[in-house]
Amino acid sequence: RALFTVLQSSKLQHHRLQLHQPYQSTSMRALFTFLLLPFNNLHVDAFSPRNLGRLETRQPRGKSRLFTTTTTAESVRKTVDNSNNITNTASKEEWVTDSLLNPLATHYVKGPSEVLVFDTTLRDGTQGESVSASCDDKLKIAKRLSAFDVDYIEAGWPGSNPKDAEFFRRAQTELPPETKNKLVAFGSSRRKNVAVEKDPQIQALVDSDVPTICMVVKAHPWQVTEILRATREENLQMIHDSVEYLVKLGKTVLVDLEHFFDGYKADKEYAMACCESAVDAGASCLVMCDTNGGTMPWTIEETTHELVKHFEPFCTIGVHCHNDCGMAVANSITACHAGVGLVQGTINGIGERTGNADLCSIIPSLALHVNSTLSCQDKLHELTQVSRYVDEILNRSPNNAAPFVGQSAFAHKGGLHVAAMERNPLSYQHIEPELVGNEMRVLVSELSGRQNIMGKMREVFGSDMDESQKSDRSLAILNRVKQLENMGYSFEGAEASLHLMLLHTTKGYCPPFHVLDYSAQVYDYNMDSASRVVSNLNTDLKETASTARATIKVRTVTEDPDSFQLAYVDNLQVSDGNGPVDALAKALLRALLPSQPFLESVELIDYKVRILDPNSATEALTRVMIEFRDSKTDKQWTTVSVDSNVVSASLNALVDGFEYALIEHAQLCMLCDDAYEE
Repeated sequence: RALFTVLQSSKLQHHRLQLHQPYQSTSMRALFTFLLLPFNNLHVDAFSPRNLGRLETRQPRGKSRLFTTTTTAESVRKTVDNSNNITNTASKEEWVTDSLLNPLATHYVKGPSEVLVFDTTLRDGTQGESVSASCDDKLKIAKRLSAFDVDYIEAGWPGSNPKDAEFFRRAQTELPPETKNKLVAFGSSRRKNVAVEKDPQIQALVDSDVPTICMVVKAHPWQVTEILRATREENLQMIHDSVEYLVKLGKTVLVDLEHFFDGYKADKEYAMACCESAVDAGASCLVMCDTNGGTMPWTIEETTHELVKHFEPFCTIGVHCHNDCGMAVANSITACHAGVGLVQGTINGIGERTGNADLCSIIPSLALHVNSTLSCQDKLHELTQVSRYVDEILNRSPNNAAPFVGQSAFAHKGGLHVAAMERNPLSYQHIEPELVGNEMRVLVSELSGRQNIMGKMREVFGSDMDESQKSDRSLAILNRVKQLENMGYSFEGAEASLHLMLLHTTKGYCPPFHVLDYSAQVYDYNMDSASRVVSNLNTDLKETASTARATIKVRTVTEDPDSFQLAYVDNLQVSDGNGPVDALAKALLRALLPSQPFLESVELIDYKVRILDPNSATEALTRVMIEFRDSKTDKQWTTVSVDSNVVSASLNALVDGFEYALIEHAQLCMLCDDAYEE
């Protein structure tokens, strides 16, 4: 209103308007362009609401005379107070909304109705302990995240290490356009006493050739003076110069306000000054960072309300939370509910110290419980797949207890729970697992009831079995399971062994092979324990020699090509290996492959041994769990066995694993003679 009144009273036409103390955000320039529509030949260069300074009007080029009018902020206020030319018929919301229709205006997003998803797995996530990704890994993950339809993919800090610089270079030719448009380069503001155009890491951001920059700045006065070793004023100027430079180059700039919540608590006015310096320079989003992860949800909510109210609708507010207090997901969702329009996080919550906010929890929570509109909403059923894909690429073991995407997220063990879920699956589930690409699992253990067993029987046999027969058999199997678990078995993580137990109780089931006998020999070429470590370093052929040999005799069932009759074939095989279990696995597979070539794609991916009773020393029972994978279908399964002889326990688990592969995945099932009625 002040500017409009001054211009009306000055009757300035056919002039160019330049406003000092630049306010470079495109949303404000769009707003004032709208307000100055009556002045058809007047162009707005810049404006700052914090300091009007002086107004200069210049004639168009080609005219020799420079006409200048100067006014102060005080004279503007007096003019406004005395003016009756401005009408109040249009509300603030109306003229702001109209101004933002200008194509120059920044897209403003406010939660919880709409939230943008900003993934920083490839940048902040890789700062986690034991997390590392090659450039090829990062390219693969970026493609998958883009296909999942996240809004932003922060891929690295090109000014900090050669790997990230290589990523952005290769991204220009190896990533599709839809993925490149989502890439974000991370960096910091210019260094103290260095011109922004001469700062190497600022230039690295420019050279990354991506449309969006995320710039981290200090928003805590103590961090500025003690860590950055700059004055408060220097920090504000560094923020403004860096953002303004990148905005003028056509970049969309998001500003990560490091230590924001701690800084806001220590000095609210300075924290807000940092925000205003960034917005004045043209930042599109202010990201409040809970860098130390110690902020509670109620503080997040209060601070978010104040910041959103202050900058609405000119700048979107975002949030970036760490999980040091276990509050990262709760804080992120609380912030979105309070008005945050952009949430940052990582897949599976990986990140520095205890991790970042987990997008695998935030995304479904916002979509299914908060009813937020997300760009990846239609791909929500792929969430579990994305989670496991990232773990696989980063060579991490998935967290089975992870909400929504973990293997145990919809697993039910207690008999009372399972009985209730037989009537309604949502009695003990907050959502249908299929919505996030997961599945419900019924676990069987000594805590199970008959309904658990009957549920597994339905999975194996379908609904054809007679109910009375099913009930009797389930009770017998349940008693057997409790007896075995009392010995040390655990069927919760070994569903393949449970599946086979159900099959072996079925009349007429005939296993596809039998192990008739086996033996294993272990030998060594160096029994001097004091020198073994040293001698193993020698480049001797013995270093890579096998240490065990296994012999196994297997009976398989094959079909005679001439008579088309089933026949038994015995096969004796010998194999060397790195230890007795490795030798047995190789010998067993060698014996089975002639009749079951399908097994060639089956591989062992994990082998675990646990001593169940350490006080029994070498006589203790040993539990062995082996995990298998079909390399063609990527399906996995686990078997278990318990024995005081670790070799025997291992062989039993191996036999179960290969038998399950033939029954479940090769669809091979033989019926013995007693399957048929007389």
